[in-house]
Parts: sequence; structure tokens; C-alpha cells
Amino acid sequence: MEKVNQEARRSRSYGQFCALARSLDVVGDRWTLLIVRELLPGPMRYTELKTSLKGIATNLLSERLKTMEANGIVERRLEEAGVVYALTPWGAGLRAPMEALGRWGTPLLATGQGDDVFQPRWLTLALPALLQGATASPPVDLGIEADGFLMTLRVDEHGPSAFVADREPASVFTATPDVIVALATGTISVERAIAAGEFRGDLNVLRTAFAPMTTKAQAAAGARKQRPDRDN
Repeated sequence: MEKVNQEARRSRSYGQFCALARSLDVVGDRWTLLIVRELLPGPMRYTELKTSLKGIATNLLSERLKTMEANGIVERRLEEAGVVYALTPWGAGLRAPMEALGRWGTPLLATGQGDDVFQPRWLTLALPALLQGATASPPVDLGIEADGFLMTLRVDEHGPSAFVADREPASVFTATPDVIVALATGTISVERAIAAGEFRGDLNVLRTAFAPMTTKAQAAAGARKQRPDRDN
């Protein structure tokens, strides 16, 4: 198990012998989990984090990163592009609980985007969370493109995963973020999603990647057709 800096954790603590409380001691501060969300797809420079996390003050971002580094969640690395921030193996372990929290909060998206900002990079966390339970053998790789950002959604026998694409898959679905989320939640069918966006490649790849949600959308459509007319 990853060694945790206990002294750093105790600087602000609930003072409870409880794994949840001690986890919140470490990641419960405002912006901390959103910084983790940014770093789950891969390392980022400080300026990239600041740009993606619109609304966070420069000094607060610096403070959060220092605390996260002290707590063993984040580490600094020297790469060709300069200094980047990356999750440690222990920090990367936050993916599963964050995906679960994202699924829990899905109903909160029903009101639409409104004036809220959105970064397509966030879909690399959202799509595997929303497509939990989907499997495919043989595996399929589907490119998802939104607002000029390309990611790969992979579904194999272990389930769905997503990552920043280093090459373009043979099949790519391009749409606005709200259409992609609607397809992933089963709110709309594959046919409606394609009509609202653009698809190139093997249609079976798209259907396989979103198979559970496609079934859900078809079932909902069938229920609407069978619903008796209240005016009769």
C-alpha cells in the first residue's frame, strides 16, 4: 500500500478513526478532486491545469498542488515539455470512487449545461463511469471527438476505459458533449446520436461500445409507444 504522509494529513483533520473521514482529510478540500480529474488522463503542466480549471485562483491551485504532493497524491516530473504534475499510483486509485460519484451525480445533468464550462477531457472519466458493465470480445476502439478533442473509448472483456488518443481509431464519433453524454446515459439512441453528430467507420463498433445504453434507449422508446393515450 502507498505510504501516506501522516503529518501532512493531520494538518487539517476531522479527527475520526474512520477510513472515509481520513480520506476526506486528504481529498475533501475544494478543487482537490477536480485536480485529480484533470490528471487522470495523463500529466499536465501547471499552466494547462490553470486553463482547464477555470475559476480557480493561481495561489489556490499552487497551494492545492503542494498539499496533494505532500499527501502522496501528486508528484512532479521533468519531461521534455518541462515540469508536469502527475498522479502517483495511490492518487490514480481515486478513479474508481470518482467514477462511482460521477454515476451518482448523473441525474444532476438533466438540467443541461447552461452557463457551466465544459472540457472534453472530462469525458475520459465520465464515459467509463456511465458505461459500467459494458464488455466486448473481441475488444473495440472507438474515437470520441468533442470540441476538437479526440479520445479513445475502449471496451474489452474487462469493461470500458478511455484515454487521450495518440492515434485516430478507424471508427470515430463526433458530436457535441451533450449528445455524447445523452448517448452514454441511454437518453437517446445510436440513430439519434448519429443524426445529431457525425460518424465514420464501422457502425458495429459504435453499437458495441454503447450496447447497454442502446438497449436502455430502445426500451424507453418502446415504453413510450405502449403507454396508453391519456386523452382516450
